[in-house]
Amino acid sequence: MSKFRIVIVDDSPFSISILKDELEKKGHGVVGEATSLEETIEVVKKEKPDLVTMDMTLPGTDGLECTREIHKIDKNIKVVIVSSMMDDEIVNKAKEAGALGYVQKPVNPEELDTVIERLMAREELFEELEGMYFDVFKESFSNNLNRLAGTVPDYKEIVESEGAQVSRGVSVVIGIIGKYSGRMIIDLSYDTAKKMSEIFLKRKSKGEKEDLAMSGEFANMVAGNACSMLNRKNKVFGFRVSPPTIFHGESLKISKSSIKTISSVIETDFGEIYFSIGFTRGDIKWM
Repeated sequence: MSKFRIVIVDDSPFSISILKDELEKKGHGVVGEATSLEETIEVVKKEKPDLVTMDMTLPGTDGLECTREIHKIDKNIKVVIVSSMMDDEIVNKAKEAGALGYVQKPVNPEELDTVIERLMAREELFEELEGMYFDVFKESFSNNLNRLAGTVPDYKEIVESEGAQVSRGVSVVIGIIGKYSGRMIIDLSYDTAKKMSEIFLKRKSKGEKEDLAMSGEFANMVAGNACSMLNRKNKVFGFRVSPPTIFHGESLKISKSSIKTISSVIETDFGEIYFSIGFTRGDIKWM
């Protein structure tokens, strides 16, 4: 059974043949072809595909107009631009027209398939992520702490979707982007940050600035390693991490997240660390 039902829109029979062969090799069903706006409207109405690959240059029209017409028929049909032309201006216009991805010719079959898989992933993918992300981040936290300090953390009660928390003094926030959006927080006291910094560096700390930088980099390693593990489990996730944002001071509060999170208080040789991670489905992102 085919993965997804796809229509190819391109004014070149040669390009259509190449795309059709590559898509069918990946298990997709090419249910129609079109070389003009009129043919596109006709085949989309008839076949009701899951996705359309769209060339930018077509006789009497362009891929932008075709994309808009497709969404008049059914706004849920995904459109991926496949064109030899690619620059910032045309990519932005494609986004505005409602396309959700852009692959440049000559097409890399793996790149095209990954874009399609990410766009078409169903509810099962998020359920797959929900079932494993905390264990993966927990493993990454433990591995990094063990490598840097030769110690093993002790995870206390693990809870879901807590309310606001009073910070211990230093909060590091890591944003995660990809198929889904996420947020990881590591919160610890100044004293814990100082002790960790000295163990990691194997010398006395040079002060608060260095301790804060260490906290940020440790969080970055935890999140980066965890996202790499998740991407190896399923390349469709495509997770990447943002640089750490560090908040510190007295009377800080960790606000309740708008997304479902899983949290734990971790006991370490350096002191107590609050650890929280969560993901949300969000809107379909540009691929």
